[in-house]
Amino acid sequence: MNIILKIQRFNPDTDKEPYFQEFSVEVDPNDRLLDGLMKVKQFQDGSLCFRKSCAHGVCGSDGMRINGSDGLACKTLVKDVAGKDGEVVTVEPLAHLPVQRDLIVDQTDFFEKYRAVKPFLISDTESEGKERVQSQDERMVFDDTTNCILCASCYSACPVLDDEPAFIGPAAIVQAYRFLADSRDSGTRERFDVLDTPNGVWPCENHFKCTKACPRSIMITKRINQTKQMIKKDKG
Repeated sequence: MNIILKIQRFNPDTDKEPYFQEFSVEVDPNDRLLDGLMKVKQFQDGSLCFRKSCAHGVCGSDGMRINGSDGLACKTLVKDVAGKDGEVVTVEPLAHLPVQRDLIVDQTDFFEKYRAVKPFLISDTESEGKERVQSQDERMVFDDTTNCILCASCYSACPVLDDEPAFIGPAAIVQAYRFLADSRDSGTRERFDVLDTPNGVWPCENHFKCTKACPRSIMITKRINQTKQMIKKDKG
C-alpha cells in the first residue's frame, strides 16, 4: 500500500519556523512506521533527521508524535495508523522539548529532571554478601517501573506541561517511585525534598495521558498517585 508521511521539518540553520513536508511511501501494512521513515531517508531525502537505534522498542530512541499520539516509531505498525491507500500519517517531534532538527528534540531538560530524583539505589547499610537480597513479593511492588526506557513519550503526552513547564514530569516521578518502593533503598528523604514541591509530584491531575502513551505498559498514573500517598503518610 502507499501512504503519505506528513513530516514536520525544521533546520535551525535555514528555517525560521517548522513546516510540514509530504512524502509518498510504499509500505506493507505490517511494516513499522520506522520502516517508512527509513525509506524516506534512504531513497527520497537524506537530510531527514530522526533518532533510532535498536528498532525493537528497547532503547527508546525513536519517540515521536504519530497522528497526535506519542510513542515509538519502531513499535507502531503502519496498519494501526493508516487503513487504506493514500492515507496521511502525520509525524511530529515530541512535545515540551526544544526541536533541534526535524524529529530530533533536545532532551536536556528531561534528563535533568530525571537525575534530580536520584534514580539509583541509596543505602545506609552494608550488604550481606555480594547482593542486597529481596523477596519476589518485594520486587513486584515496583516491577513494572523497571521497564522504563526513558523514551520521553509520557513527558510529551502530559498536558500539565503545556501550562507548567517546570513540572518534573511523569518519567522522573515513576523513577523516584521505583526506588521509594524498593525495600533495599533508604533515600526517601532526598527524593521527597524534590517531589514534595510546587513543581514536584503535586501538579499531576490524573489525565492518564502518560499511561496511555507508555510503550512499556507502565502504570504511570497509579505510581504517581502512590508517590503522593507516600508523601502524605510521611507528613502524618
